[in-house]
Amino acid sequence: MELRQLRYLVAAVECGSLGKAAAQLGMATSALSQQISRLETELSTRLLVRGAAGVTPTDAGAAFCRHATLALRHVDAAATAAQGARLSGAVSLGLAPTTASVVALPLIETMAQRYPNIRLQLVEGMSGHLAGMLKLRQIDLAVLFNARSVTFAKSEAIPLLDEALFLIGPPDGRDGVHAEPISLAELSGLPLILPSRGHGLRTSLDHSFDAIRVTPHVVMEIDSLSVIMEAVSAGLGYTIQPGAALARSSAAGLAVRAVCDAGAHRTNLLASLPEHELSPAALAVRAQLRKVVGGLVREGRWLGATLHES
Repeated sequence: MELRQLRYLVAAVECGSLGKAAAQLGMATSALSQQISRLETELSTRLLVRGAAGVTPTDAGAAFCRHATLALRHVDAAATAAQGARLSGAVSLGLAPTTASVVALPLIETMAQRYPNIRLQLVEGMSGHLAGMLKLRQIDLAVLFNARSVTFAKSEAIPLLDEALFLIGPPDGRDGVHAEPISLAELSGLPLILPSRGHGLRTSLDHSFDAIRVTPHVVMEIDSLSVIMEAVSAGLGYTIQPGAALARSSAAGLAVRAVCDAGAHRTNLLASLPEHELSPAALAVRAQLRKVVGGLVREGRWLGATLHES
């Protein structure tokens, strides 16, 4: 029996629906149902009655749920006590400019509230540069975009989320994302402002253009997101970026259209030093980063982002 299974059952009973509970927990309904079924198998008794209108607990399920709720309260109290020990120390986290646009401030606020004695050091840079810093043990954690960049032995890297890509152009008088998506093939004649070829996003875009045998018209290569957005705002061209780039104030009023090609996305990986090299403070930052990212995506505050169920 696993602690998470208790949480799953309690959530299902409180919501009265596996679908609502799954959405609340940030997981697939089928995965939630499977976990509860495993719990029922282990206990050799039916805990929920499943029907078209939702789920209701059996007598055994109601009794089990009462004790499970109490047990979870004790576990939460134990966690709070542990956090009261006030973890301390410095933890360095590498973020790309687009990622930092969305997640940096919410993470800083969360860490200040929950772990005020942990000194968070944020390093902003290109994915490839951050991977190199991680390899040299210059940072503890990083959000990277290319699995091949995490090549050093015993490194830890887990898929965090996928980001859809958007064509961003000069203001056209319409706010928000336009309803009409656009394909990469339709961009062949547009003047594009993109990062240089050493950038993870550029590598992904080059592969996508090569796959459809289209040569993009790149008029500028700029490795500063803020400068790219300023150039687009000035009417000097268009750029292709994940939705996170639109979180910056400089993106206000720009014309935005989703890129509809199936391969036009960017996978974010949460990479870290090997588990045994991470301090308790670094483990706390890693856990809070995942929670913050999950909350931003589920609340619709990360445009075009989809969480990995793992």
